[in-house]
Amino acid sequence: MKLCRLGDLNKEKPVVIDKDNNYRDVSSLIDDFNPNTLNFRTLEVIKKTDLNKLPIVDKSQRIGACVSNPAKFIGIGLNYRDHAEEQNLPIPKEPIIFSKFTSCISGPNDDIIVPKDSKHTDWEVELGFVIGKKAQYVNEENALDHVLGFFLVNDITERNFQKNKGLTWDKGKGFDTFGPIGPYILTTDELPEYQNLNLTLEVDGKQMQTGNTKEMIFNIKSLVSYMSHCMSLFPGDICCTGTPPGVGENMKPPVFLKGGEKVRLSIDKLGEQLHQVKSYK
Repeated sequence: MKLCRLGDLNKEKPVVIDKDNNYRDVSSLIDDFNPNTLNFRTLEVIKKTDLNKLPIVDKSQRIGACVSNPAKFIGIGLNYRDHAEEQNLPIPKEPIIFSKFTSCISGPNDDIIVPKDSKHTDWEVELGFVIGKKAQYVNEENALDHVLGFFLVNDITERNFQKNKGLTWDKGKGFDTFGPIGPYILTTDELPEYQNLNLTLEVDGKQMQTGNTKEMIFNIKSLVSYMSHCMSLFPGDICCTGTPPGVGENMKPPVFLKGGEKVRLSIDKLGEQLHQVKSYK
């Protein structure tokens, strides 16, 4: 099942994309896709509904972030072997966890705004997932039972703020527009190959990142289990799981977003994002 949100900012409606690629308005069933509704009970309600009886929404309108107002937006750093190698860094022995401020969340085709005076804004294509059932001290064997679905993320990062402005990464990860998610959530039952997906990102038509989720150091099950031993995970919480090689800071010479570029990224079966980059004014 594909879940998404369509409409102007803060006026989005929850939508299910049917087998014929029609966008069906499910706002008669639920208010939105948010922490109150992103759970397996909601999926059962939708599955039992005759989608053909629900109104079709104009798919040409803006696509919003696929999750509304999550309580947590967790990031995992340095989680691809080939990305660690390109940075000449040791393979982490445990997951590196950081937070992206939820105010950074935007739609999959919304503009990326380079922060004021930034010269080090970078891109990161990533696989994201959303929690559908509370997870607390879960083991790896049962971890996926708590994941509702997967989606595409651009974990945009200001490298100077990330690495040179103190000891945590968070301040480089949370600027406005630095968390585009979507275009849709694909439920876990329809993506059994989540650990073997191709990821790509290009800037102005030039391929920058190419990778596959099989290169993750810590797979999805281990991440859910590990995080659940650090904090309780609740329905609607989202996580991005690391990026493959090809980020701008590792180019020779480094390449960063300044404004005027177009960024396109995609993951197998999870659609694509297309962003216009603009400088802060």
